[in-house]
Amino acid sequence: MKPGSVAIVGAAETTELGVIPHLSQIGLHADAALNALKDCGLTPKDIDGVACAGESPTNVAHYLGITPTWVDGTAVGGCSFMLHVRHAAAAINEGLCTTVLITHGQSGRSRVGAGRWGVSPDSLQGQFETPYGPSGPPSMFTIPVLRYMKEYGLTHEQLAMVAVVQREWAAKNPRAMMKDPITVEDVLNSRMIAYPFHLLECCLVTDGGGALVLTSADRAKDFPTKPVYIIGTGESVETPMVSQMEDFTTSKAFRVSGKKAFEEAGITHDDVDHLMIYDAFAHLPIFGLEDLGFVGRGEAAQFIWEGNTRPGGKLPLNTNGGGLSYTHTGMYGMFALQESVRQLRGTAPAQVPDVKISVCHGVGGMFAASGTIIMSNERP
Repeated sequence: MKPGSVAIVGAAETTELGVIPHLSQIGLHADAALNALKDCGLTPKDIDGVACAGESPTNVAHYLGITPTWVDGTAVGGCSFMLHVRHAAAAINEGLCTTVLITHGQSGRSRVGAGRWGVSPDSLQGQFETPYGPSGPPSMFTIPVLRYMKEYGLTHEQLAMVAVVQREWAAKNPRAMMKDPITVEDVLNSRMIAYPFHLLECCLVTDGGGALVLTSADRAKDFPTKPVYIIGTGESVETPMVSQMEDFTTSKAFRVSGKKAFEEAGITHDDVDHLMIYDAFAHLPIFGLEDLGFVGRGEAAQFIWEGNTRPGGKLPLNTNGGGLSYTHTGMYGMFALQESVRQLRGTAPAQVPDVKISVCHGVGGMFAASGTIIMSNERP
């Protein structure tokens, strides 16, 4: 992709976040979609490309009255929306469509119109992991972080600090689910969920969604919103089973996706003003900082401990409060993208001064997949 050839011109979340028992999952998709279309002055009839995860794009297009010429139903977990942005940019550049709507909606808390949880007994996970006792992300994600703690000396206090810093950002965000300040001691005194994760080191469980509208950069001037240009993209997958990771202390998918995005954007780490790293659990920003190359192996926990990612720090990270304190519907990637767009537009509740380049990095499954999108408010 030529950097800056495609722009995000519409971006919005659902009208409500948190507990939304009066909207079904597809209703959340539609609410977010209509809000994003309103943001840029369009209607469903202006859309000829549709992408979504967690819901069939056929259902979403039908629900909104759209007959698209391009469709993407890529579903690799919480980072699916990063991949949708990448695929949409390619499709627009190729002339397969002109205006793409990417939607997310998830009734993660209320479970209205949502699919069932569970692992199929005949899947790889069902055959080779489930019999050993893990039950979902909190217990599965413990495997990499425990090995990381052993290899690099990560302490409970350092892991807790990730949640403390996320809450500092959330306190500045009126829409954040959790805004009360917390300390390292508060985190360590919260209920143990699955060692070493305490309750405050695990993501929220909420309802909500978001949507983006993308078009060619040449058309961006026709919209009322400040365009956010896509300058670098990357994606990869590693393994559906956390037990089969090549190395528990690093994600191959993270490294491949991030490297590709930085190379495409033609930037260095020093050029980055703002960073979003998917934080379903407290260890993910640690892995992300290292695998994206912002710090060396084993250095991320101390980097966060020293205040570099908190308000006023040199690398503002997860400025909406993240999945730990802002919201987390089950697939969080769309909310990370929304915050990058807000920061680049200059409209974020916890606005960082002079943001020109934002990196948004996501995970799918237990390090199974990754997507990286680098954006700028200046066209290259």
